[in-house]
Amino acid sequence: MTDYEAAILDVDGTVVRGEELLPNVTDGLRALEDAGIDRLLFSNNPTRGSDHYGTKLEPHGIDVDPATVLTSATVSAEYLATTYPDATVYLVGSDRLRTILEDSAVGLTDDPDAADVVLGSFDREFSFDTLWESLRALEGDVPFYGTDPDATIPIDDGEIPGSGAILAAMEAVAGREPDAILGKPSSIAAAAAMDRLNAAPDRTLVVGDRLNTDIALGERAGMTTALVLTGVTDRGDLETADVQPDHVLESLADVATLL
Repeated sequence: MTDYEAAILDVDGTVVRGEELLPNVTDGLRALEDAGIDRLLFSNNPTRGSDHYGTKLEPHGIDVDPATVLTSATVSAEYLATTYPDATVYLVGSDRLRTILEDSAVGLTDDPDAADVVLGSFDREFSFDTLWESLRALEGDVPFYGTDPDATIPIDDGEIPGSGAILAAMEAVAGREPDAILGKPSSIAAAAAMDRLNAAPDRTLVVGDRLNTDIALGERAGMTTALVLTGVTDRGDLETADVQPDHVLESLADVATLL
């Protein structure tokens, strides 16, 4: 009998890399299903909603209910809509994130001087002018949030700069860090995940490829953690890391060894 009732699985670097399914991950997913473990996919991708991964994984024979998917974009949208229902948010982020926020009734503005709240995220169009406007938007004590801390994003042939790189520039000009990160590994993200799962934290397994997001999320929330070596972290990184997983797996395909 397994010790776990639920599993939170990272997506990019754990289930897929870029547009390709990682080798044999369906074996791991099947092992979780056979053990009766509830599955929640949780991506720190701030440009996608919950329905994206069903469309992405369906051709690989993986059935995904949007209700069992969270992203840093959907968590951010839910948090801002609930915490600041009447506020106007100045967004540094993608058009996709803008749409997700608007769909959640988050009020947005392109005028930095009208910002009640600032949200920083991945933005391919980030420029000097964007940074200048961010400086204006962040004047005073305006609440400042980030969707996720990922400095890089894995793609098919390497990595590209992520939200963490954008936030670092915004922090530098504003002279302050975000009040909170809304995606992994924050307590906000952990609470959002547990709201979707019918399990206690100590009966929940977190599997992912990033120490500072996936593993840190589980460690802070009292969950069991498993690092997979199919993404951005290798065994050498573990030697000096402050955050340590409970288990290390070559890939999600090996998760059955923990059940």
